[in-house]
Amino acid sequence: MPEAALIEIGSAELSAAINPYGAELTHLRDAEGRELMTDANPAFWTGHAPILFPVVGALNDDTLRLDGESYTLGKHGFARRSTFAVVEHSATRAVFLLEDSAETLAVYPRKFALRLTYAIEGATLAITAEIENRERERTLPASFGFHPAFAWPLPYGAPRADHRIVFAADEPEALRALTPGGLIVAQQRPTPLEGGRLALRDALFEQDALIWDAVRSQSVRYGAETGPQLRVDFPDTPMLGIWTKPGAAYVCIEPWHGIADPAGFTGDFTAKPGVFALAPGETKTIAMHVTLEP
Repeated sequence: MPEAALIEIGSAELSAAINPYGAELTHLRDAEGRELMTDANPAFWTGHAPILFPVVGALNDDTLRLDGESYTLGKHGFARRSTFAVVEHSATRAVFLLEDSAETLAVYPRKFALRLTYAIEGATLAITAEIENRERERTLPASFGFHPAFAWPLPYGAPRADHRIVFAADEPEALRALTPGGLIVAQQRPTPLEGGRLALRDALFEQDALIWDAVRSQSVRYGAETGPQLRVDFPDTPMLGIWTKPGAAYVCIEPWHGIADPAGFTGDFTAKPGVFALAPGETKTIAMHVTLEP
């Protein structure tokens, strides 16, 4: 991934660097300069925090069907591999913009604007996505997701095995399961939570991500039992994925408004689970906040 001209913002308590390629959060550091994001070890995964748009997850046969036509679109869409324009940059705030182009219209036949705002205040990084339908007459169907990979372990001395994710609400429902190709299957996985607490261990991810398709919580806390933790707030997304590759030095906490295709799905994109539809001229806002707590 290109990393030539990162855009940096920060406060006395937190700093961030964002790559215009994908408008991707690449670094998040505390006041001492300790890295809170993935090490991006290529032996596991070189991503940091891709933006998922206009799809979340995999499409059946990488095919998006819309208006009676079929288009080829890879997993998680094209935003993560697009260069955003930097339209605003100050010490504490940066705004990135992606608009439709000949390349996007060839795989997703809708005019749109996707604006990503990163702002730091104190120990909180706020990331706000604004999805605008620029069509005059047609609705804009889309999904959107965040995919940040946080350091596992966090840089505060606790062993990797001591880290856990604590949900804000009770989550008794079973999880969705995936095919080897990343599609949703009918079978479900029993919840691994105990009292709203997910004890992180590599074995959880041997069958890919943990997926809540109707998460009750709007925030989670990640870290060890003692020491600084990260609180991730996601008030606008009804689904959540948690993922890593066994042995990797990161764990992804992924608020989603959308999900992979069900296995065998050949319906119109508007019928895909988690897709929202914007009226002409309408804008939808989806936010995520990451706070470093002592």
